[in-house]
Formats: sequence, C-alpha cells, structure tokens
Amino acid sequence: MDLRKLKTLIDLVSDSNVSELEITEAEGKVRIVKSMGVAAPVVMQQAAPVAMVASPVPAAVVSDVPAAPVVPAGHAVKSPMVGTFYRSSSPGAAPFIQIGSVVKEGVTLCIIEAMKILNEIESDKAGTVTQILCENGQAVEYGQPLFIVE
Repeated sequence: MDLRKLKTLIDLVSDSNVSELEITEAEGKVRIVKSMGVAAPVVMQQAAPVAMVASPVPAAVVSDVPAAPVVPAGHAVKSPMVGTFYRSSSPGAAPFIQIGSVVKEGVTLCIIEAMKILNEIESDKAGTVTQILCENGQAVEYGQPLFIVE
C-alpha cells in the first residue's frame, strides 16, 4: 500500500465519526485506530509469500470465516438498522416486553437509538415472546435477531 493511500485513509478516519478502520488487500493489511481525536496507523502487515508444493494428498482447507450464529426456532424479529438496543423508553422505566409476554402485530418491543434518534421497533408477528436475544444498551447490527416470537 502506498503512502498517499495510507495518508488518505488516516485523514478519512480522523475527519469522520469512525473510530477504527481495518483494510486487507493482497499486498498487506492496515488497521487505523482513532484515539483522542487523532487517527494513527496501528498495524501494517505484509502478506507472506506462499510456497507451492505438489502433494499427492489434498490439503485441508481452513476458513477464517466464522460460522453463522444459530437462530433459535420461531419467528425472529430482526433489527431494521444499526444502533443501540434499549428494552425500555428510559433508564428507570419498565421494559416494553418480558419473556412470556403475548404481543400483537404492531406492538412496540424495544427502541433502537441510531444517530441520536430513538426508533421504536414493533412486532411484525402476533404471538408469545420466547426469547430476548440482546442485552439492554448493546450495539446491534442490521438484520440481527432481537426477539423470538412464537
């Protein structure tokens, strides 16, 4: 990776709300972490050359890709956005629902805060809540299962 590209990446991280960036390319890997308003490159690794050896026995394939998380049986209510998961409308308030709560379609299950906006997440299916898959205050991803409704 050339220095101009690295400088551009550092400037992008320092001027944005991103706190960490990691890029892997054929020639190496770069990880930039912003700390106290200044972005600095932390790690730059060069890819090791691969030796080609003929072998009569096929080599085992090892994958660095993590296995997909197992989603329990039932209908999963998924996060429609990236944000912070909250079970109640305020820190001292009672949660919107508990395990075992019977919900109708359109009932508020939780709040996801995204970009300082509180978004109410509603049930898209009527049934009984059998599992709550996130902790209060936990960061959630788009499409991540939040609840199981049966």
